[in-house]
Amino acid sequence: MRFYPRRILRSVLVVTMLLFVMLNLHILLTAQPEGSSEYRKALILQGNHKSIFEMHVQFSNSDGEYVQLPNLPKFVITPKLKPFNMTPIAINHDVDVTNLTVIKSETARINAEQQIHNIDQFGLRLDSHSVVIVIQVHDRHDYLYILLDSLRKVRNIEKTLLVISHDVYSPELNQVVESIDFCPVMQIFFPYSQQMFPDVFPGESVNDCPRDIKKDQAKLKKCNNAEHPDKYGHYREAKYCQAKHHWIWKLNHVFEGVDVLINYEGMVLLLEDDYFLTEDALTMLQMMHNLQLKDCKDCRMFVIGNYDKIQNYKMNSGKAEKAYWISSRHNMGMVFNRKLWQAIKQCSQQFCLHDDYNWDWTIQHLSMKCIPNKIRLLKMKASRVFHIGECGMHVKGKSCNPDGKLKKVLDLIAKNKQYFFPNVLTVAGESRYKLRDPKANGGWGDKRDHDMCLSFFQNSTVS
Repeated sequence: MRFYPRRILRSVLVVTMLLFVMLNLHILLTAQPEGSSEYRKALILQGNHKSIFEMHVQFSNSDGEYVQLPNLPKFVITPKLKPFNMTPIAINHDVDVTNLTVIKSETARINAEQQIHNIDQFGLRLDSHSVVIVIQVHDRHDYLYILLDSLRKVRNIEKTLLVISHDVYSPELNQVVESIDFCPVMQIFFPYSQQMFPDVFPGESVNDCPRDIKKDQAKLKKCNNAEHPDKYGHYREAKYCQAKHHWIWKLNHVFEGVDVLINYEGMVLLLEDDYFLTEDALTMLQMMHNLQLKDCKDCRMFVIGNYDKIQNYKMNSGKAEKAYWISSRHNMGMVFNRKLWQAIKQCSQQFCLHDDYNWDWTIQHLSMKCIPNKIRLLKMKASRVFHIGECGMHVKGKSCNPDGKLKKVLDLIAKNKQYFFPNVLTVAGESRYKLRDPKANGGWGDKRDHDMCLSFFQNSTVS
């Protein structure tokens, strides 16, 4: 029989191809289908509370980065992040709030464990278009409840991560937070609060210099920090200093200390416990983000609230204006990402040494004197955030009941209901307010405050 090399080679190739096709068909037929329990265990967090990192490690590429899978379920965090705890919040309801040692231990445990509640229900996907909401909370649980009730009604709230930052450990506040059932939520606690240090720095010590004592008398008395009153000759008041400390600690902790946010590049919305949000607040924020990419590329902040006494939603619901940061106009509903945080970090010395106990006036000083090209922003002309607090750090009214102011806000929203959720957002001019480096308000001359503030940036422990 005569052999033909070409025919033999062709036959071998055909057989090889047939074997390859049969092998792939076998794999497809015997592999677990996408809806099977084993596949879902690898992608969806049910029952067992393994970290998302553990659940997805088998899908990482050779560099250890997560790959994009088709039809990826909602229980995913991108990009690659550190492992974190997603078991339900485990608050100890038997804590004795009069026992400072126990409170310090419990809050340190909660900060370290970084538990995220509701993630098994809603999941969490973080990318450059996401929103993390951070609320600074003091001791007014009735105000916090109102804010959370407004957030419950905000469209797409289930897609956010809510971080509650406390400076008071309170059973009432914990119960309010534990009632949140509309989005993933994490609690953190400012570890140097007056509650935890009532009679030593950063609280008020018996040997602290009285606010209005003269410097020469303070030196004779040898009270704490006698050499360093503020620029107006006054000595520190702990209750005022705490707000600035808490604000900058909170940002350091969120951007640098929370594992799930270590590589997060998306938006962070800063709120306070006596705010109220409209239902389209997040929708407008996403529209501002899209508008910024097109019409305000040098804007590094969004502001969705304003203090205007007259709100014209018919004219301004779908309008934003460009501006530069002014503390008294742009500190409500401010939003920025890691890039601006990095710029603030570069100015840590100026932030911590500037003699002003207000964090927002200090930020305006940084914008004018330290942050390159100032803080440029987009601001909503019709507010999506309202301040309903009647009493606070600076104001002590006869009645601290929020019901009156809340009713006015609800009436305003009801009368303008048809103007929310506009189809288009446009830039309508630029703010004409004159920029200036504001005169420092003082209250921040104590070297101990400077050192503690700087320690937050250095991630060191304050003794």
